[in-house]
Amino acid sequence: VQLQAFGGGLVQAGDSLRLSCAASGGTFSSYAMGWFRQAPGKAREFVARIRKSGINTYYSDSVKGRFTVSRDNAKNTVYLQMNSLKPEDTAIYYCAADPSDTRSYIYWGQGTKVTVSS
Repeated sequence: VQLQAFGGGLVQAGDSLRLSCAASGGTFSSYAMGWFRQAPGKAREFVARIRKSGINTYYSDSVKGRFTVSRDNAKNTVYLQMNSLKPEDTAIYYCAADPSDTRSYIYWGQGTKVTVSS
């Protein structure tokens, strides 16, 4: 399974950005998917998760109410809509696939950088 995240960039505080993660080489529709991020000098942290049906979603407290995770199984793509961005959202964002739906993320994308200026 290969995952490619894209859509990052430089934005101002309060702006919105949508990240995409395209999957290939596996059965995307059967995987739970997650988004993680890693800020400079910090450990990687969980951001959001969506189960294979797209109905069940989960968020970290830091992004709840501002970020929305969704997926299009027909396009093998998962999205992260980020609204009301803050400077502390600055990080490299990674998508990951959890084939067993046990929060064990086996496959990881290469990351896309998001920079939020104040």
